[in-house]
Amino acid sequence: MAKNPIIFAMANPDPEIMPEEVGRLAKIIATGRSDYSNQINNVLCFPGLFRGVLDCQAREINDQMLFVAANAIASVVAENELSEDYIIPAY
Repeated sequence: MAKNPIIFAMANPDPEIMPEEVGRLAKIIATGRSDYSNQINNVLCFPGLFRGVLDCQAREINDQMLFVAANAIASVVAENELSEDYIIPAY
């Protein structure tokens, strides 16, 4: 494994690997579970992504739209709040 890996163990309800098993071997670990820090869930982008798609009357969702949505979500966490246990907004 790479030095300081980032692990997104997204399977629900049981991630592919539990954060306790990883410990501090990983720089960042995120799961889809709400009982761990760094919960990543696809509802983070709703309804904003679809509102934008509807507003511009797009016929498809492309990579550029997804990158813009991801950057918007990431920008909610202020630089001084950012840490290994807080990489995405908690609200």
